[in-house]
Order: sequence, then C-alpha cells, then structure tokens
Amino acid sequence: MTQQSWVPEAQNPQAYLDGDSIIQLDDDAVTAIVRDLRRNAPDDVDFARAAFDWVRDEVDHSYDIQDPRVTLTAGEVARERVGLCYAKSHLLTAILRSGGIPTGLCYQKLADNDGHVLHGLVAVYLEGGWHRQDPRGNKEGVTAEFSLTEERLAWPVDPTLGEIDYPQVFVSPVPSVVKTLGEAKQESILDVTLPTSLEDQSIR
Repeated sequence: MTQQSWVPEAQNPQAYLDGDSIIQLDDDAVTAIVRDLRRNAPDDVDFARAAFDWVRDEVDHSYDIQDPRVTLTAGEVARERVGLCYAKSHLLTAILRSGGIPTGLCYQKLADNDGHVLHGLVAVYLEGGWHRQDPRGNKEGVTAEFSLTEERLAWPVDPTLGEIDYPQVFVSPVPSVVKTLGEAKQESILDVTLPTSLEDQSIR
C-alpha cells in the first residue's frame, strides 16, 4: 500500500501541536528526550525520523516482551520504556509536537485470531502533507520504517479480512483506547481485552 491510497481526514496542521493530559508535552521525561534528539537533528525531517526510531526501538511493545505493566500517558511511556501500540504512539506524538511538528493519532482495524483489534499509529505533517508512521516496534515478520514517500507500516490492511485503514487524524486519543488502558491500571495489560474497532467519531 502506498501513501496515496490513504486519504487523511484532518484539521489544520496547527491543531496538532498542543498537548493534553495524555499527550504530555511538558513532562520532564518527554522534554529530556526532545532535547537529546534535537541536539543531533536540527532539521525537522531528521528529527522526526530520529524520534520515530527512538520510540520504535527504545520502548518495548508489551506483548513482544510479555510485560504486564500498563502505560497510557506520554510521560509514563518515556519513563517505563514499555507500552502497547497506542501508548507508544502517545509518546511519539508528544515528542514530535514538542519539537514543533504537527502530529496526530491514527488507527487501523486489523484481523486478530477470529475477530479484530484496533491498532494505533501516528501521522506527521511534513513536506506539505500527512504521512503515517507506525512505531509499534519491529520483530520477526514485522518491519516498520520511517518514510515520507511509500508507507512502511507494520501491517498494510487486507480488506478481504475486514481490515480498515481509518482516515481520521485525531488530535487526542480516542475514548475507547483511553478507557481500556485507564481501567487496566490495576491489572496486567496482557489480560485486557483491547478495542476491536473505531466507533463513528469525528476528528477533534
């Protein structure tokens, strides 16, 4: 699948620069990462690539390492260095917005055993357009790379399996993701039922 096959529904890029209680731009752990990355990557594209690589490679995916800890906010992910795809996307969004790059949250509906699961990724606004990036972390059979041309996501969708590339670029995480991770705080994230699809929601 190429970048041109995904047509984003997004607000003005300026709407994707602020933080909130989850996309924490001012968290000390987040700002420390931004400072370190910006020091070696003053160019926006280089900075975005470095931030993507850092979150992809330095934050473990909970399922890949079977880590039961629950992380939701950008600061939690930066400190704990572990999280699901949603949480890793929250951190990458915070890092990039803090560095001045408009970044939104995107989702896919992917086949999962006999059903489906909601998968989280980001879209960055660079070189005059939106470009999706997937920082979930590489493993055997999964290779996601930063790209502003042809998309290199972890999982291109297969519509024959009922999979969906949702077009919306969200300013904030969708409520179903926040609710699931928030309620999992007293449990193991490995035992939580994840959202299966994106409810009909407009970008905000």
